[in-house]
Amino acid sequence: MAPAAYPVAVLALHYQNEVLHPDGRIRVGVAVDDSQRSRVITRAARMLDGARVRGWPIVHVRIAFRPDYADCPRNTPIFRQTVALGAVREGEWGSAFLEALAPQESPREFVITHARISGFAGTPLEQTLHLLGTRHLLVAGVATHSVVEGTVRDAADRGFSVVVAADACAAARQDTHDAALASMALVADIAEVDSAFTLMEGRT
Repeated sequence: MAPAAYPVAVLALHYQNEVLHPDGRIRVGVAVDDSQRSRVITRAARMLDGARVRGWPIVHVRIAFRPDYADCPRNTPIFRQTVALGAVREGEWGSAFLEALAPQESPREFVITHARISGFAGTPLEQTLHLLGTRHLLVAGVATHSVVEGTVRDAADRGFSVVVAADACAAARQDTHDAALASMALVADIAEVDSAFTLMEGRT
């Protein structure tokens, strides 16, 4: 018997302690005392819960590096800063998923670890989506202008149609978040979580 096909899947990007918890060290997505922290966590939880109710696969993409950072590229300021902060080391609290947004034990939930900007770079993400029979992606995460935009553009180039759940994304500056969404609108549909579900349901 052939495996079930799932035309729609969710990519949940970097919902990790280092990125979203108040004690995390990465601030490009949510500033230290940012009032949007609870909002983006709530909306991300709504997206994950809605996907589970609908039986859609969820791929949770996390970033993590070896404790010695031997696998961390130093060609970009963002990764040099990651090393300087001692952030997202494999096996430490910071690289783990935020408890409220953690993967569940399910044959339709997957965890992929990457060490570049796009979730596709150097990972089995594309193969996993093809195995699932996925053509349409609902994408959200933190930060909007980094992993989200990088992954969305990569997904579009690989032939996937994409909807970005804007309210389940965040950047430390609102103008940066808005600019990234405007930029991604060239290659993806932009909607809030509830409207994104409607768009995705029209593609199944």
